[in-house]
Amino acid sequence: MANVSVAAEWQLLYNRYYRKPELYPMRWKHIDLARNKVAASPFGGPIAVIRDDSKIVQLHAESALRKLRLFSSSGNLLADTVWRHPGGRLIAMSWTDGQTLVCVVQDGTVYRYDIHANLIEPNVSLGKECFEQNVADCVFWGNGLVCITEQNQLFCIADFRNPNSVKLADPGIEDPPHCMAVIEPQYTLSGNVEVLLGVGDAVVLAVEEDGVQQLGVELLRGPLQKMVVSRDGKWLASFTHDGRLLVTTSDLTEVIIERECESALPPEQLSWCGMDAVLLYWDDMLLMMGPDGDPVHYLYDEPIILIPECDGVRILSNTSMEFLQRVPDSTVSIFTIGSTSPAALLYDALDHFDRRSSKADENLRLIRSSLPEAVEACVDAAGNEFDVLRQQTLLRAASYGQAFCSNFQRDRIQEMCKILRVLNAVHSPEIGISLSIQQYKLLTASVLIGRLINAHQHLLALRISEYLGMNQEVVIMHWACSKITASSAIPDATLLEILLDKLKLCKGISYAAVAAHADKNGRRKLAALLVEHEPRSSKQVPLLVSIGEEDIALMKATECGDTDLVYLVLFHIWQKRQPLEFFGTVQARLLARDLFITYSRYYKHEFLKDFFLSTGQLQDVAFLLWKESWELGKNPMASKGSPLHGPRIKLIEKAQNLFAETKEHTFESKAAEEHAKLLRIQHELEVTTKQAIFVDSSISDTIRTCIVLGNHRAAMRVKTEFKVSEKRWYWLKVFALATIKDWIALEKFSKEKKPPIGYRPFVEACIEADEKAEAIKYIPKIADPRERAESYARIGMAKEAADAASQAKDGELLGRLKLTFAQNAAASSLFDTLRDRLSFQGAV
Repeated sequence: MANVSVAAEWQLLYNRYYRKPELYPMRWKHIDLARNKVAASPFGGPIAVIRDDSKIVQLHAESALRKLRLFSSSGNLLADTVWRHPGGRLIAMSWTDGQTLVCVVQDGTVYRYDIHANLIEPNVSLGKECFEQNVADCVFWGNGLVCITEQNQLFCIADFRNPNSVKLADPGIEDPPHCMAVIEPQYTLSGNVEVLLGVGDAVVLAVEEDGVQQLGVELLRGPLQKMVVSRDGKWLASFTHDGRLLVTTSDLTEVIIERECESALPPEQLSWCGMDAVLLYWDDMLLMMGPDGDPVHYLYDEPIILIPECDGVRILSNTSMEFLQRVPDSTVSIFTIGSTSPAALLYDALDHFDRRSSKADENLRLIRSSLPEAVEACVDAAGNEFDVLRQQTLLRAASYGQAFCSNFQRDRIQEMCKILRVLNAVHSPEIGISLSIQQYKLLTASVLIGRLINAHQHLLALRISEYLGMNQEVVIMHWACSKITASSAIPDATLLEILLDKLKLCKGISYAAVAAHADKNGRRKLAALLVEHEPRSSKQVPLLVSIGEEDIALMKATECGDTDLVYLVLFHIWQKRQPLEFFGTVQARLLARDLFITYSRYYKHEFLKDFFLSTGQLQDVAFLLWKESWELGKNPMASKGSPLHGPRIKLIEKAQNLFAETKEHTFESKAAEEHAKLLRIQHELEVTTKQAIFVDSSISDTIRTCIVLGNHRAAMRVKTEFKVSEKRWYWLKVFALATIKDWIALEKFSKEKKPPIGYRPFVEACIEADEKAEAIKYIPKIADPRERAESYARIGMAKEAADAASQAKDGELLGRLKLTFAQNAAASSLFDTLRDRLSFQGAV
């Protein structure tokens, strides 16, 4: 049968067994919990101890200065620091989920410490009202806290990762509440924290940010002295004024348990033990009560602290750390006295097998159909044990049964062995993190590794990461940063070798992050040496910039071709160095130079001009000046004789002078010169005519506009200044006169001399102006009969067109003209006759 001594240690609460194994004998010395304020972190976390300044205690050999001391769960001293903070009495302290110690003093100041007793800056204030009213009490949860002031006002910090204080609704009470509890935001309908206050004779106030609600008016028979909310936020355990344990729903609408206690005095501590029992602690007695049955008594001759966990309660005393939990069903099935369950028989079969007894085979035959369940129970029971020898025996029993079981999951035992090896490693007194398997699964392996590295247990964290197949980069990175911080006396070269020896173990590790930490600690040379090993330019370049290695950073950025990185370095150097030094740096790198020029063309013209001048690129400066003149011309004020035209012309003249410095830009120099001359003339024309229609128009448009306005002298001046050819001059003047319908001037102009462009443009100008009568004046003067025929056809004169076409003796022309007069039957017949005659003459 199973070993009965195991079950002998259990206590029966109604129909459930509970056990209380000792996790550690405490290693600390001369610690009296009765004289100290104590805060213990869940999940086997650290313990904070500081002398209680609200009590009068006798000082023995200790200093009058109070010390905040941090211990592991096994009592190893992790760190300590002298408490020198102002602000009045320390009201309460607690650990957050991230293992930050939060200490609240009387004036509402919140001091935070890490696990090494280093003060985390900045301190947090609960607000001016808390400062004026003084904090009376606090309740903590996860990452938040609620405090009540001496004037019964409530203030909340919902999350210390964003520590903003919020005032809750005014509960409207004059006397301090008898007790206070908190329902966490994740369990409330509003998503905000809900504070329960036991007030008056038989009322509980539920206070939120938006209002106050009365609970339990119909249910309670008197005031509540103590309250505690269950871990899932569903149940409320309370101790009444007349010595009853009352368990209700958290909204106090239904009573779940109501039992008489052995004392009417309120307990010092009230806590849930899992979800099945409630613990009440008086001066020397711990009482465990469940839904039914007699309560279980535990007597203590020293003070204890109850530390709730997800699956039980850790009990801390001056000398030991114990864990009170419900015995798992798998363990009960194996070790209950007289058990004949398949798991118990399998465990017993292993014992017979070790003693070479045939009874082992008999047991296996009895449970053959239930063998998978028996193996699973042994594996589960092993996971719930803290005793290593018992773990091994249970796993051997599971392995023994698995050998005769074909349908059991083969990697189940291997998986449990991995978990137990991790749990046993961190459970050792030197580490002092005692986790049950349920706590481990809820906490997760990655969080456990994070806590180990924060405690500077890097070697164990690395081995666990490697064993579980997890990424080791986080561990090695933290070790490297911690090593740099702690090695101020080690030379850079020596420390670099030490760091590289470990950093190379993890491929893809961020050397830049380690280098940044070195720079933060004042080890700039070490940072420069480390960053050389960073393969990723995106991480390497910004760090090189931050540690002042701009030239190397620019080289790395240009080598990788990342324009964003190049710009990052350029802007940094730009702000830091003198212009000439900056220009020299940029000129040496082609990509950097091109990117700088591209950016400056849009945003920094003047700076770019200085750059081009410093490098002797005069033509580029000239182009910039010319562009500036065009940008100035877009100004809506640059019209009607605006003085802005003066600066424009000067800019173009400067550009012309710079172009003239180089033989390769003769064309640009001449163009700039003529552009300036044209702008000056156009500016004068706008001043004299008071019409903003000349500037930035072409030479041809300027001449045409002058003629349209009747300013022939100005038109002639432009023609002369820019050496406009006679043919262009005639074209421009003909169409300009036709535009204003000055037919007399047009006819006079045609007779001044024989036009170099002929008379056809005169005809087209008249036709475009829809003056066919004027066009007739010029058509007979057209020398080419083909052009004359087409001109007659355009104004609808079929007979004259036919005569001219016959003179040209062009059959194809006659065919085209026929199509033009297709709607005129007489004209079509005439063209056919002429074409036939022409064809006949050709045949003859």
